[in-house]
Amino acid sequence: MGRATERLRQTWQILMDGAPPEPPEDEPGDAVDPKAVELVLRVGELLLASGESTERVNEAMLGLAQAYELPRCEVQVTLTSLLVSAHPGNGAPPVTGARSIRRRTPAFWRLTALHSLVQEAQIGMLELDEAQRRLREIKHGRGPYPPWMLVISLALIAASASVLGGGGPLVAGTAFVATLLGDRTAAALARRGIAEFFQLVVAAAIGATAAAIVVAMGNPAHASTIVTGAILALLPGRPLVASIQDGITGDLVSAGARILEVFFMIAAIVAGLGVIVYLAVRMNVQIDVKHLPTAPVSLGPVPVLAAAAVSLTFAMSLAVPKNVLPAAALGGGLIWVLYVLLLEFDTKPVLASAVAAVIVGVFGSMLARRHQAPSLPYVVPAIGPLLPGTLLYRGMVEVNTGSPEAGVLSLIGALSVALALGAGVNLGGELVRAFQRVGLSASGRWARPAARRTRGY
Repeated sequence: MGRATERLRQTWQILMDGAPPEPPEDEPGDAVDPKAVELVLRVGELLLASGESTERVNEAMLGLAQAYELPRCEVQVTLTSLLVSAHPGNGAPPVTGARSIRRRTPAFWRLTALHSLVQEAQIGMLELDEAQRRLREIKHGRGPYPPWMLVISLALIAASASVLGGGGPLVAGTAFVATLLGDRTAAALARRGIAEFFQLVVAAAIGATAAAIVVAMGNPAHASTIVTGAILALLPGRPLVASIQDGITGDLVSAGARILEVFFMIAAIVAGLGVIVYLAVRMNVQIDVKHLPTAPVSLGPVPVLAAAAVSLTFAMSLAVPKNVLPAAALGGGLIWVLYVLLLEFDTKPVLASAVAAVIVGVFGSMLARRHQAPSLPYVVPAIGPLLPGTLLYRGMVEVNTGSPEAGVLSLIGALSVALALGAGVNLGGELVRAFQRVGLSASGRWARPAARRTRGY
């Protein structure tokens, strides 16, 4: 009766006065610690800048927000920006912070260290001040390899890929020098503020120039292996895997941005190749599609070791932790063996690449889960030996030597192989996730937001 009487009194007052009564003052909402908001933002920023996928960044940020009791926290992650908003409730204003990602440099050792920080915070092993100190150490820490080794690793990718394509020591040395020169030229352009697109154009052009010189000297069979190695060091394996992972998990804005990034990187490489091949043909250099090798199918020790070396040096260029290097080399050798075995059973190259990538993705994700580490350092280097450098070069040669239809088909085939690799390793991770137990990171099959969205209706 008391509540009914009070409602009648308020209604009568509204009718008489024409305005509702003043609401009673709300109690203060939950306290929001600005240090916790800053920590969540900075961890997300460093994860995204170091090459992590959008879903994993979102999970890590929400995990930290829950660990440090940010009330009703919302997180938005795109390729270039982060937003965190905590809502205390009871009329208190929300606390919101945002950061922009202006530079992204792959550093997979940071991913491992940051995931370890997040896991320790989620189980209550890190106080807020200690977590901030750890974050500063990670941000300003040095990678596992000196800078000169990261530069050399790119050239070693090209040398190893040249051996994988059938080249000898001289071909590998030429690819090494061409890639090193292209990388240093691109770095010089970067210091002058030239866009990354044109850096890749110049780097690819230098590799193609080395191949054209070899053809002009009368060794056309070696040219394709040189340029294939140089291209392989430039191909965007890391953003390719991350873009497909974002698309699969429903982060469509980031997936679209990443796939456009991959497209522009491949377009820059194709442009650099196309310019040099066109000029070489106009100068009567005998570049002919018949000199291009078919895909090697050998399971001999040299190709398998070369594939392992490609993945090993690829892992070094991505600055993975040192204890991941053996797994990277093993993954490269395994994906090559699987690919060649599938080709021997008359499997199409695209399907063979996808199946081999799925198997490697399963083993890589299981190994990462066993070490409680992110999966990217284990699966991205493994796809290196199958990245389609030869198909890109073949396409540009065909386009510029009177076979444009065949050239377009080769370029489409190269893109198809690349997408098959990215989708394959992500499918391997999904298979591992489907049968794992729900862990502390809320990444199990019942705790995944992307798995509960509507299915097209």
